[in-house]
Amino acid sequence: MQRKIKKTATRNGRPAKPPRRTPRASTSDILAAPPRPRVPAKWKEHWDRLVRWRDEFTRRKGQLTRDAQSEQQPVSLHIADAGTDAYDRDFALTMLSSEQNALYEIEQALDRIKNGSYAVCELTGKPIEAKRLKAIPWARFSAEAEKKLEKQGAINRAKLNPIESISKKTPRPEREEE
Repeated sequence: MQRKIKKTATRNGRPAKPPRRTPRASTSDILAAPPRPRVPAKWKEHWDRLVRWRDEFTRRKGQLTRDAQSEQQPVSLHIADAGTDAYDRDFALTMLSSEQNALYEIEQALDRIKNGSYAVCELTGKPIEAKRLKAIPWARFSAEAEKKLEKQGAINRAKLNPIESISKKTPRPEREEE
């Protein structure tokens, strides 16, 4: 028995075109690093540092995620062990959160280099000081603008108490050896 092949026709009576095939990706297309964007020569050093830090934070983020998700024993042999395990997990999650914030700032700085707005204060529009960029290459504000924002409470940074606020304890006398 012979099957009849039905030809599909378009409105004008002509046969339909076969569907276009997209070219297959090669292994090198998949595994090759993405093309590096053109970076102005004056920002190349900053770009390279930011990319190294981004890669390092990404690697550490993976390790911290594994540490935080590590399987915990249902019942520890000792309550101190259970407390230590909980502290270690909380510490890993805190570090993960902090490094995620740093990773975000680094990505934003890389984007600013790409679009040409790097080293320009987002608040004042003035150039950010070269020394500040060397110390903090992801800086978004000039030092002056950041101080104003901190005074207004718009930026919260971890702060240490003044050294005078630490209560002075009298040192314990050393025990004499018997």
